[in-house]
Amino acid sequence: MAFLHHVAAFTLVGSLSAEMVLFKPPLTTAQARRVLGADAIFGISAGTLLIVGLLRVFYFEKGAAYYFANGFFIVKLSLFILAALLSIYPTRLFLSWRPLLKQGTTPSPSPEQTRRARMCIMWELTAILGILLCAPFMAQGLGMLR
Repeated sequence: MAFLHHVAAFTLVGSLSAEMVLFKPPLTTAQARRVLGADAIFGISAGTLLIVGLLRVFYFEKGAAYYFANGFFIVKLSLFILAALLSIYPTRLFLSWRPLLKQGTTPSPSPEQTRRARMCIMWELTAILGILLCAPFMAQGLGMLR
């Protein structure tokens, strides 16, 4: 389970980084398709990460009582939820491109849409950095609330 958790986490970081690099207007049709693909991989890896993480919490590892009594786990989970909420805007924007791409038209997001989406992605990456900071402390048993 730890292996699957790590693979999903690294895939999530890689796909989100790819989104950031690829999403720089003016877009080409191929570039827009790649952004959509990276976002799909991001969504799949985030879902996998959540499912595997919850399985680890409730059925494997140290048990739910341990994790929910650990402040670093609570911060990790909160940051994951924050990153998920931040991902809604860019994902909705990218999905709105599908009809255009099916017609062979290149999407041209407004400067405001671009700024917002890129800001969300940067904040998502920042939240992930916070998760990575909390992980070793949590694993060492630091941050126990009870």
